[in-house]
Amino acid sequence: MTPLNRRQMAWRAAQDLHEGNFVNLGIGIPTLAANFVPKTREVIFHSENGVLGLGGAPKPGHEDPNLIDAGKNLTTLVTGGVYVHHADAFLMIRGGHLDVSLLGAFEVSEKGDLANWTTEDDEFPPGVGGAMDLAVGAKAIRVIMEHVDKKGQPRIKFNCSYPLTAAGVVKRIYTNYAVIDVTPSGLSVVEMIPGMTLEKLQTMTEPPLRLANDYKDLAPPAEAA
Repeated sequence: MTPLNRRQMAWRAAQDLHEGNFVNLGIGIPTLAANFVPKTREVIFHSENGVLGLGGAPKPGHEDPNLIDAGKNLTTLVTGGVYVHHADAFLMIRGGHLDVSLLGAFEVSEKGDLANWTTEDDEFPPGVGGAMDLAVGAKAIRVIMEHVDKKGQPRIKFNCSYPLTAAGVVKRIYTNYAVIDVTPSGLSVVEMIPGMTLEKLQTMTEPPLRLANDYKDLAPPAEAA
């Protein structure tokens, strides 16, 4: 059983973005998703530092040091993409103009509570950025994160132990082992990697899990490796 790597997790999240969606990509793994949207599908990526029409990572030799995303990664601009004032970028968020926000997280609760701005560790200063605005401004919040922390403890919990970014906002979670929906009746496992079982996944997850009626295996293509 081989867990998904960061690129594969981003690939899986990108497949759920629909034609014409306006999407914000959070710092970390979510920024990779722009590289994996199907070529036949137009998705408009937004970055709160002032870009609408964010592209994928630049090819070697074509980097522009002045073009970065919210995570300070070098990026590209699609044809028709624009630069906007920082304030206008946040107006797009606060005005409800984003269909989806893909965010990283430290923890998510069974109710969809999101904790992604601080671990209260003095060695790692908090960085809320635009996360609180995105959590309440985007129409759908989806999270990409490792299923357990570095100590092997669950990140999907009954209740978040870290300070919340927002309560009850997360609708789907992408991890290195599974895709899980947050529903009114509990956590529903939509997909798992080959070799994973619900029983094994449950040992790494605090709240109870159940298989979705349309459950299937999660198998990324080779180009996402």
